[in-house]
Amino acid sequence: MSDYKKRAPARRVPARTPRLTTRIRTIALLAVLYTAGASAQTAAKRDEFFWLGEMNKATAVINTDEGLLDKSVAPRVAAGVAKVIQDGNQPGARRPSTVISFEPQLIQAAGVEVTLLHAGRSSQDMHATYRAAIMRDNLLNLADQLNRTSKTLVGLADKHAATMVPNYTNGVAAQANSYGHYLLGFAAALDRDAQRIREAYVRVDRSPMGTTVLNGTSWPLDRKRMADYLGFEALVDNAYDAAQISSAEAPVEVGAIVSTIALQAGSFIEDVMTQYAQSRPWILLSEGGGNTYVSSAMPQKRNPGLLNNARHNASMAITLAMGPVIEAHNIPPGMPDAKEVKPNSEMVGSGITVLKDWDRILGALVLNPDRALEELNSDWTASQELADLLMRKYKLPFRAGHHFASEIVDYAKANDIKPSDFPYAKAREIYRAAGQDKGYASGELPMTEAEFRAALNPLSITKNRATSGGPQPAEMTRMLAEARQRLAAQDAWIKARRTHIDTSLARLDADFGKLTAQSGK
Repeated sequence: MSDYKKRAPARRVPARTPRLTTRIRTIALLAVLYTAGASAQTAAKRDEFFWLGEMNKATAVINTDEGLLDKSVAPRVAAGVAKVIQDGNQPGARRPSTVISFEPQLIQAAGVEVTLLHAGRSSQDMHATYRAAIMRDNLLNLADQLNRTSKTLVGLADKHAATMVPNYTNGVAAQANSYGHYLLGFAAALDRDAQRIREAYVRVDRSPMGTTVLNGTSWPLDRKRMADYLGFEALVDNAYDAAQISSAEAPVEVGAIVSTIALQAGSFIEDVMTQYAQSRPWILLSEGGGNTYVSSAMPQKRNPGLLNNARHNASMAITLAMGPVIEAHNIPPGMPDAKEVKPNSEMVGSGITVLKDWDRILGALVLNPDRALEELNSDWTASQELADLLMRKYKLPFRAGHHFASEIVDYAKANDIKPSDFPYAKAREIYRAAGQDKGYASGELPMTEAEFRAALNPLSITKNRATSGGPQPAEMTRMLAEARQRLAAQDAWIKARRTHIDTSLARLDADFGKLTAQSGK
């Protein structure tokens, strides 16, 4: 080598030998492959082509180690696989998404011997495997956005823990409540969605690879090692179930989660939309930034475009989520109808869009606590507290107290009297009359005027709640803390699952690299 260095400046560098050229090309190929591989370890690039490449890489490594692929042929086969992957990772390159369109490129790159990789494999189990892998990534993306939106909900709930607003049942103002408590109700619903995602993930995170068409193969394939390389936690145990049944079932289960999320978002959106029908709403969207827009004809209108679009997207998510159900309905096992990657990915993507819309709405909400309190005080949403107080403190049967409170509301509405203005003397009179009418002991109203006024004050209602899970300050503090703990745990779960997949694929890359490097020797 030292002699070569001395003479090199005085002469042309000799032409590379075929062996050296092959080795240099292999090294360059590996550099490109692993650079592309590192950038492809994101769910955005983990398409069908990516997973077909990973399955071929894993097959080459495992079958070589197990003696199912001749070690003299394996490096050349592996180099062909690497070449196809490298070509497919080029900008604008074609990325085949089926086994029968991927294999011709393998043959072109490494010759027909590369089909030795296909021992004990079928497009059935290979396609089922990439469908599971892609759905797995989609679920993690959905879980990630679900947690982001939930964090916004919980943060807003903390901010408005003491903000009193009317809540509605049957479309009518029902009771006074903390807006923070209301938001934590939706956060609890999204937490159940997070649970559903984790549960569905366990069923999706199983490798069908190695089951071939439907009853296995005579080749002693190492299914467990294949699953480990591809980042799966377990195997689909039954070979018939692997590609014929569970592959069509998974999108239906995930679609149910998307539907639930969309329904929850739609309920929230409609609650806000109700305020836009009022001349003086207590909750609106901040204007500008695409949240609202001015009517083309009516200058006074500020149409809630963000709410309209979000509701539309929620409806579309439910529509797409019904697709797998309809496609899988009344067909024999083995049909591909409900298994397609693109529509199923779009279905999950629609759920992510709904959650992003919801998160944006939460960030754009403008509450007017004074206006909300004014609405509470203009109606009788606190009237149940009269019956509760009479039963709790004075042992009056609830139905008797309810009748008394109802009589007060009837009189007040007939005479346009607000709760804060209702005469205590009139309340005593109604109590005596109601008692005679319903047969309970007549006499003086047992509660004092101060108690009567306090019972009708919306601000005092939440403070008097004693129910676990209620809006009282102590319970709000507890629920907020626990909600944050659940969100942190979900974050950790998502990161752990992604790390497991990435680590598995990195291990495959390293072992495949050793095999490919031998092709240049």
